[in-house]
Amino acid sequence: MADESPSREEAEAAIRTLLRWAGEDPAREGLLDTPRRVVEAYRDWFSGYAEDPAEYLERTFEEVAGYDEMIVLRDIEFSSHCEHHMAPIIGRAHVGYLPTDRVVGISKLARVVEAYARRFQVQEKLTAQIATCIERVLRPRGVAVVIDARHQCMTTRGVHKTGVSMVTSQMLGAFREDARTRAEFLQFVGLGGGR
Repeated sequence: MADESPSREEAEAAIRTLLRWAGEDPAREGLLDTPRRVVEAYRDWFSGYAEDPAEYLERTFEEVAGYDEMIVLRDIEFSSHCEHHMAPIIGRAHVGYLPTDRVVGISKLARVVEAYARRFQVQEKLTAQIATCIERVLRPRGVAVVIDARHQCMTTRGVHKTGVSMVTSQMLGAFREDARTRAEFLQFVGLGGGR
């Protein structure tokens, strides 16, 4: 199948069109390099399309002296973009799993989050993708993912509500089936306890 992606020149021309649509002159000094800069920014922001997050989880360690308790990586900062408005989503992910006979390097969990975040997203899908990928590759007894994020499509446009964050979770295996396991994870990530 032939590559149907627009060329860099076409992408930069699209940015110049948007600048004109907004009422600007793309030929003025301050905007001359903007199309190039925006295309470079997009290459970085959406680099997740060129990555297979599952590959990060393929190298595992089995010499863990029988460790089979919960592993939690908290506060994985990420930035993504809303697929509805192309506005930033900025937040933190908390990822936990119950290993069977192997574990993965903790940086690999952060890389999985980053690879999915660097795509156009909705938070619910992002949460599910991370959990499903970990479950599919590591085959642990359970996976838990919680994401807490602020959506600029809501804070800088539309209803203009600042200070609001959205929390989503995906619980699989033991985290879904066992309320105590789920509660322990939520306590680890600072969401446990009652009011």
